[in-house]
Order: sequence, then C-alpha cells, then structure tokens
Amino acid sequence: MSQTLVQKILAKSVDKPYVEIGEILEPKVDLAMSHENAALVINQFLEIFKGTTYEPLVWDPDKIAIIFDHRVPAESSKTATNQKKVREFVNKQGISKFHDIRGDLGGICHQILPEYGYIQPGKVIVGTDSHTTSHGALGAFAFGIGATEMAAVWALGRILNVEVPASIKVIVNGDFPPYVFPKDLILYLIGQISAEGANYKVLEFCGETISKMKTSGRLTICNMSVEAGATAGIVAPDNETVRFLRDEAGYTGEIEFIESDANADYERIIEIDVSKLEPQIACPHTVDNVKPIGEVEGIPVQQIVIGSCTNGRLDDLKVAAEILQDRKVSPNTRMLIFPASAKIYNQALDLGYISVFTKAGALVMNPGCGPCLGIHQGALGDGERALSTTNRNFKGRMGNPNSEVYLCSPAVAAASAITGVITHPKKGAN
Repeated sequence: MSQTLVQKILAKSVDKPYVEIGEILEPKVDLAMSHENAALVINQFLEIFKGTTYEPLVWDPDKIAIIFDHRVPAESSKTATNQKKVREFVNKQGISKFHDIRGDLGGICHQILPEYGYIQPGKVIVGTDSHTTSHGALGAFAFGIGATEMAAVWALGRILNVEVPASIKVIVNGDFPPYVFPKDLILYLIGQISAEGANYKVLEFCGETISKMKTSGRLTICNMSVEAGATAGIVAPDNETVRFLRDEAGYTGEIEFIESDANADYERIIEIDVSKLEPQIACPHTVDNVKPIGEVEGIPVQQIVIGSCTNGRLDDLKVAAEILQDRKVSPNTRMLIFPASAKIYNQALDLGYISVFTKAGALVMNPGCGPCLGIHQGALGDGERALSTTNRNFKGRMGNPNSEVYLCSPAVAAASAITGVITHPKKGAN
C-alpha cells in the first residue's frame, strides 16, 4: 500500500510493513534531545524509579543529546544550579552528546544536532523544544514533546501514544528573485495557510526549488513549520543531504534514501512559485500576520536581530555582511548578531564577517537563544520595535509585552539596520 515519507519512517520504527494515518504507535526513538530543560526532565525521570529496586539509568546514553543554549552564560544562580545538576547527571549516565557552554563546541541545539552529524534520514527524533521540527530538513521525522514524555523516552527508548499524522504536500518551484530567500518562502506559506493551517499534520516540502536548496535553507523552512501548527516539517533525503552529512557534518555512516510513494495519500497539496515572491514580513503579534515588504516599508525599528536556530547559519551571516560592508548601523537603531553555533562564529571570524559587523556598529553576541527570547539578552523597552530573523513574534516574545516584533530574512534585517526603518534590501544594498 502507498505511504507518505513519515508513514514509512514510523512503520520502520515499529517493525511493520505499513501503518495507517491515525494509527496509534509506540515508535523507537533514534535520538532524544533536550537543552537546559533537561533539569526538569531529570526530575521526572527519577520519579519513574521511585519505590522500585531499579537503578535510574537511561535506556541508551549514546542516543541522548543535551545542549545548553537558552540561558548561556547562566543569568542567575537558579539557572547555574540547574546547569550544574545536568552536568552531574550527564557524567553519571555517560551521555557523550553533551554540549556545554563553550567557545568551540557550543551553540543552539537545532544547529548542533545537524552540524555534528547526529541527525540522519529515516530516523525518529524527539526534543523538548517545539522547533525540533528543524531536523526534518535531513529526512528525519522530528517533533517536539514535553518533559514528562521525554522522561519516559529516557527510560524506555520509545515515545508512547504517537498518532500517525497526515501530510500536506508543499510543491515549490521557480528561482528565488534577488534578495528573496527560504525565510520568505516559509513566512509566505504560513501567511497563506494560517498559524493553524497544518495543525497535527506534516508539511512535506518538494519541488525543483527544494531540490536546489541547500540544507541551511531546508532547516529554515522545517524549523518554522511548527508556526503553521505542524507536528513536523520534512524534506526527502537526496544528493544535497549526502553532501551536507559527508562534507559539513563529517558523518561517515550509512545514509538511507527514503521517499513518499508517488500515489501516497495527502491531506492537501499546495503549490508555490517563488519566482513571484518578494521579501515577506511577519507583523505583530502573530507569525501568520504576513505582509509583503512593500506594505510595511518605512516603519522605524529600534532593534535589529540576526541569528537564531532559524537564520544564524554561515550563509545568513554572509548575506548580512555583504550588505553591511563599509556601512554603518543607524544611530537610532541597535543591532544584535548571534551566530547559531561556535563553529559558525569561528568560521565567520575567519571570513571577516565579524569584523564587518563590529565596524558597522553591530554587537556580536555568543551563540545561544538569548535575543530570540529576551530572557537575559536583547530585551525590548516599552513601545520599542524589533525587526528579527528569529521565528516567533508573539506578544512579549523579546521580554516585553509592551513592544513589537517583526520577522524577516537576514537581507531585510541588514538593510533595515542601515536605515533604521524597514527597508527592502535592494535599496539598502545600493
């Protein structure tokens, strides 16, 4: 019987030839990821063993990854104590895929996992973070779960009560116009189908545009699939997947090619021609409040943010550096740049991008999630506006409910930093 890509992955995980959409499964987990919220998972995990004679050991320490990224460096004694607790647990359990706060191995969890070759096609990946959907870019079925669910995964090695989701096929064709990028594609899609348009479904991306798209761009569109309500986003593995895993991630193991059957059953089919797109802006306070840049040009912004698990990769920084070269950030605007990982930071340093940013007046920050969340870096003042390459613009997202956040591509962000108002990059680059 015909199956979608995700049906095939789940069927394999439960050792069945076929699974039905809507069927309830307990798939084996290939990788379980947490960040600082691992401290909460640890509490739930230890509760499972209370009153038993079993030693509280995880099912497979090699299949657990923990990355500190949300609060780095620690902003409070409470955070520091929780991080200490996680370090002790990691050492006791023998978890090797641990990325502490370091200038050589650190970074945002959704960048670290693909960067280090922890993700491969055909795998089931779970994470205690909603943007775990990112990893569908490499052909995995990846989705977010809660701390209690993760505690059960640590104990059992499988995720309980997973309903096989239906898929929405998104066929993308055409060549991107100048200054239009994968971020604009995913913002446009979310704007078209709404923040609930893919609830509990999988967004499966295909078409000639996706085939030509680098893994960096695929990570962007899969990352933000959750903003349309999707359980996951996914791209079938191809030659680009192999190139990334071999050349960039250094993965030397087997790579499985898996794809949907030609006559698989889809909930819906959406077709997009990117050749007609212009830069897209998600306006406050929802990600689906998307407008073409022409409708919002000229709006003043007090803070520009470039980075995050969505757009903090090397090609994102390259785009921004090319626009900012020999330019200055507007005196009315502050600019924060945070690369997605230590590796990317160091590459950008070697390529001269960091120098371009600092000479322009931008503040380059350590890899992490700080400015995206406004927890301890980059909070906004009352009445201020931010233009950001991050993935969410909910009220209070950057630490202040009395502020506004607009979402855009790195090109729009860089061009707007120069002018101090939302600006089309074709104007800011001249």
